[in-house]
Amino acid sequence: MKKKFSLDLWNGSSFIILLTYLIFLVYPVGNVLVQAMITDTGFGFDNFITFFSKSYYSTTLINSFKVSMTATFFSLIIGVVLAYCFAMYQFKGKKTLRILIIIASMSAPFIGAYSWVLLLGRSGVITKFLSNIFGITMPDIYGFTGITLVFTLQLFPLIFLYVNGAFKSIDNSILEAAESMGSTGFNRFFKVILPLLIPTLLAGALLVFMRAFSDFGTPMLIGEGYRTFPVLIYSEFMSEVGGNAAFASALAIIAIIIALSIFLGQRYVANRKSITMSSLHPVAAKPVSGIKKVIVYVINYGIVFLAILPQGYLIYTSFKNTQGMVFQSGYSLDSYREAFDRMGSAIFNTIRIPLMAMVIVIIFAIFISYLVVRKRSAVTSVIDSLSMIPYIVPGTVMGIAFLTSFNTGIGGSGFLAITGTALIMVISMSVRRLPYTIRSSVASLMQIPTSIEEAASSLGSGKVNTFFKITVPMMLSGIIAGAILSWITMLSELSTSILLYNVRTRTMTVAIYTEVIRGNYGIAAALSTILTAFTVISLLIFMKVTKSDDISM
Repeated sequence: MKKKFSLDLWNGSSFIILLTYLIFLVYPVGNVLVQAMITDTGFGFDNFITFFSKSYYSTTLINSFKVSMTATFFSLIIGVVLAYCFAMYQFKGKKTLRILIIIASMSAPFIGAYSWVLLLGRSGVITKFLSNIFGITMPDIYGFTGITLVFTLQLFPLIFLYVNGAFKSIDNSILEAAESMGSTGFNRFFKVILPLLIPTLLAGALLVFMRAFSDFGTPMLIGEGYRTFPVLIYSEFMSEVGGNAAFASALAIIAIIIALSIFLGQRYVANRKSITMSSLHPVAAKPVSGIKKVIVYVINYGIVFLAILPQGYLIYTSFKNTQGMVFQSGYSLDSYREAFDRMGSAIFNTIRIPLMAMVIVIIFAIFISYLVVRKRSAVTSVIDSLSMIPYIVPGTVMGIAFLTSFNTGIGGSGFLAITGTALIMVISMSVRRLPYTIRSSVASLMQIPTSIEEAASSLGSGKVNTFFKITVPMMLSGIIAGAILSWITMLSELSTSILLYNVRTRTMTVAIYTEVIRGNYGIAAALSTILTAFTVISLLIFMKVTKSDDISM
């Protein structure tokens, strides 16, 4: 007998969530695809043919692959080495270093690029010092070298957090058994530890690659002649705002296809290499002495120092007397006064807009995670798949999709005209950052036995009551962990916001970027420091709520 459809809480929430994704994800991306096919004579593949037939365009794609793969390679090396040292050795300051690593990973990459220009640019502090004192000429920080440096120092903490979490799942008896069989040092690392970390490394590498591949601000500030794909998409779209945005849409579709291909490839390899581990005896850090102790301290403190140096220098320069692009002698709070006077609304928006988005993210993440884990069906499987699309689609592409789909101007479709409002900023942040909280909530829910909910039901608790009073509180740690990651990435959001903002909805990242472009370095440094303070405060709140100083993925 066929089961009748009943509109209960779960069917109703499935319908609302699916409808939301159709309107604010499927429709915008589909609209970009349609616009990409528009030509002077109708519909066709002319825009795609133009891209692949001209080396000027295709070279930017190659550039993005080069810089993203190189940054991913170095991030893997640094992140794994650092995580290995933290897991295997005892040394002082480990807690502080871990917090600094997390802080280094949470700021917008383009802020690091701006700081490195101040340090290693042609007129940078370090460049001048080495040239004047030692006669040393530093390599050019601009172009491929600078972009790779910024990405690596910005993104290796993600690998560290992933691998740091994976080491907790490795049973110490495996390492002891390998050691008893004569496998020690590098041999044990490459033959025993590294194979166990491969699934984690693949997940971390995907995240790093996609963050580097989709970043817009860093190559825009420090790339000079080295053009990357997100910069090309942005430039082509902005130049087409007064006319036809079809070519920019074609570039966006190419970016989506590339991102989806890489994501599916990573999924396939990860499933083939998946390993299940249970750690009854976690790896215990051992004390070190002699030359090994010196090496451990130099590696850990040296890497963290380089990672945190850009933010530290920005904080320092924010208190200096500044005239445009020139840092003068003496110190004052003038940059902060100007920042609050001229950018007070941007500071307020940086809290207001992400806060509204966070409410949406948490509510949707709770329901989506429960649906995909406990209420598996064809509809929830579709929702689960749709929820991962923003994870891989570059922010610039999502910005173009929203701008062309919810805009009544030239190049816009006119459907649900919310462009220029705070609502479109809230929705774009919610859609883009929702996957972080969903994944974390799903992982937390999968650790809760269904027997607990069944026991509550047998004691007379209704399904809805059990969900809100028992299941959700037990999921809370995973919800909070994902929410804090979503929140911090919202604070540093630029690539989508730069396309969607107006004077009333400008956020601090947009304001910092525009002030750097205008040469107002003092105000930019002050705003960057305020943004860093917001990030640190968010991190401290997370640690207070979770009663933990250890964040891993």
